[in-house]
Amino acid sequence: MSTNVNFYVNTGTLDAPYGESGTEFTEFSVGNDSLIFSGGSDVVKDGEPIPGSSELNQAGVRVSETAQTIVDKYFLADISDNELKEISLAGNQDSQYVFCFSFDGATASEPVLELWDDEDMDTTDLYSLGEGTPANSWWKGIVTTNGSSGDDWTGINLAGSSVNHFLQLNDGNGALTTAKDLYCNLKIVIPANPSQSSADQPVFVIKYASN
Repeated sequence: MSTNVNFYVNTGTLDAPYGESGTEFTEFSVGNDSLIFSGGSDVVKDGEPIPGSSELNQAGVRVSETAQTIVDKYFLADISDNELKEISLAGNQDSQYVFCFSFDGATASEPVLELWDDEDMDTTDLYSLGEGTPANSWWKGIVTTNGSSGDDWTGINLAGSSVNHFLQLNDGNGALTTAKDLYCNLKIVIPANPSQSSADQPVFVIKYASN
């Protein structure tokens, strides 16, 4: 029997594992829900209806000409509730239980998280993914399955499947031998004076072999 995975996002303020009393994890509906990264505004904030493109543009992140900019607002667009839910533990802070990948059984390979241009999973040409150079990707990730990210964490640039540009969600410990919840944290770091703005929509892929 194949192993399934569900994706949960911690939309509460308690940094504790999925399923623990007091936590507020929201299941991500694949193909319906989305993640939104923003500067925030009066309408792009926790509890508000899912915004349109005009509202998102107005709430865009202001970048610096001289220093990198770390995006500070992360949201789940929950289609079932037509509501933005802030992921307040995500980003450049010391958190552990932010993005949860819940596996219901063993796997034949270590689950990994990859970012691609689209579902074809063969290019990383989006501007924010480094235009084919993964080391230039704005997207940063760190595995937190066995410990929190730490303050002002570095992580790795995420883009495609080349070495050091995807996350080994079991912290490099190989395939799962039983059901297990794996965790990571994410942030976007925009370089100083970018040559163009970006409204990219990369595809997040969880890849693993099943027994």
